[in-house]
Amino acid sequence: MKFTTPEAIRLALLSQREIALFDLRGEAAFATGHPLFAANLPLGHLEQRILLLVPRKETPVVVYDDGEGYAVPAFDRLTAIGYTDVSVMKGGLSAWKGAGYELFEDVNSASKAFGELVEARRHTPSVSPQDARALIESDADLVVLDVRRFDEYQRMSIPHGISVPGAELVMRARTIAPDPATTIIVNCAGRTRGLIGTQSLINAGLPNRVMALRNGTIGWTLAGQELNHGHTESFPDVDEKEREDARTAAQAVSYRAGVKRLSPQQLDALKDDRSRTLYLFDVRTAEEYRKGHIEGFVNIAGGQLVQETDMYAPVRGARIVLADDIGPRADMSASWLAQMGWDAYVLEGGFDGELATGEHEAPRPPAPKAPTITATELHDMAGDAACGVVDVSLSTCYSEGHIPDAMFAMRSRLADAVAALDTFGRIVVTSEDGYTARFAAIELQPLVNAEVLALDGGNRVWRSEGLAWVAGAGQRLTAADDRYRRPYEGTDNPVEAMQAYLDWEFGLVAQLERDGTHGFFVI
Repeated sequence: MKFTTPEAIRLALLSQREIALFDLRGEAAFATGHPLFAANLPLGHLEQRILLLVPRKETPVVVYDDGEGYAVPAFDRLTAIGYTDVSVMKGGLSAWKGAGYELFEDVNSASKAFGELVEARRHTPSVSPQDARALIESDADLVVLDVRRFDEYQRMSIPHGISVPGAELVMRARTIAPDPATTIIVNCAGRTRGLIGTQSLINAGLPNRVMALRNGTIGWTLAGQELNHGHTESFPDVDEKEREDARTAAQAVSYRAGVKRLSPQQLDALKDDRSRTLYLFDVRTAEEYRKGHIEGFVNIAGGQLVQETDMYAPVRGARIVLADDIGPRADMSASWLAQMGWDAYVLEGGFDGELATGEHEAPRPPAPKAPTITATELHDMAGDAACGVVDVSLSTCYSEGHIPDAMFAMRSRLADAVAALDTFGRIVVTSEDGYTARFAAIELQPLVNAEVLALDGGNRVWRSEGLAWVAGAGQRLTAADDRYRRPYEGTDNPVEAMQAYLDWEFGLVAQLERDGTHGFFVI
């Protein structure tokens, strides 16, 4: 077992050496406090995600918990997979706190803190929800551009809002608001994406008056104003001249930010460099990506990549290459990543050769050879009181739908579920696609007297065969802190939680100053 200290981790961050710092707790616990550049990797889903998050097995990886006992099994699993430089933070989160280092709450904290720094440095203009509503109701010459994911926009949106996810803004805004006299209001759910989107248009030289909706849909809700639900208005196509104008403007911004450009041949050279971690992201829309993408590139819309960098590129100090067949989306996204301290590149070309289609299949270590049962065999056992089904999917997936009578449990807390499983002679473990279920079945077997099987193909195969499927909270054998409910995810959150979230964001610039490891700059 190899240990490291909070001081050594901080030094690695300050010296910009590669490091991946993983918090192994559930997302809800992670959101209560963590180091700025820690990424959340719950122990129960480690194998599912690790090869995508840390593609280079020589990368220095540090894991920690807060006394739950997750770090040692994580160390063992990572070394078994083949990672050669794994350490446990000695003393866990308490040691980080004891060293006097800063703890950041919520999720995507580094990106959100950066957004607050951008507003503080550039005085990004904003408009209050009350004034925005007055402008909308007065039929003023304005457009409202919603920079969140389309599913978020559909769930709730500002009146007259159009869905234009963040990386699309610079390319689409001139088409949507061709008259420089038209006012543009940019909104998200809270603050970060709205501020970054507004500043993107300003940085790209858009002549219009551009303002962020202050505090997004949270601010709109706190002001007692009604949101729309179920709207589908999306961005229009752009012509070749508008694409070229956007490309020129975005390249100028990325140049100012220090983004580097490379050819497909130079990319091959970076791929051959085993001394550095390399992330390859296609920042176009999911529809464009599925129709044809460069092999090896993972799809994540540029705006979400900037907002959730820790969820896709947790290796601090890594190289990030962005691809976009048109250009502006990669350049604008890379401009922000560079300002956040990333070694950012834009790939020029690469789309004229043979392209891959469909979804990217994330690499995963082989699952263990657990005993299995088919969906048909399990279905035929319906009503057998001696057979229990345990679902180790994410709790949100379980609530959205699960096998009738299946009981939820977090894989990392299976020991807590043993007492409730004593009455069963056979236990079937399932998960989204059956992968995590195989690990869980192997781990559960020594803890119970029953025979333990994994459902072959998991819930995906069960649903594909048209078998019974139910939604709801169901029966939970363990706590469900694997998911953190964002205060901006809906309008049914307590007012106090929404206001507390905003107050937290307002304090992030001061936290950055106290922390001192960020390396951010603002052009």
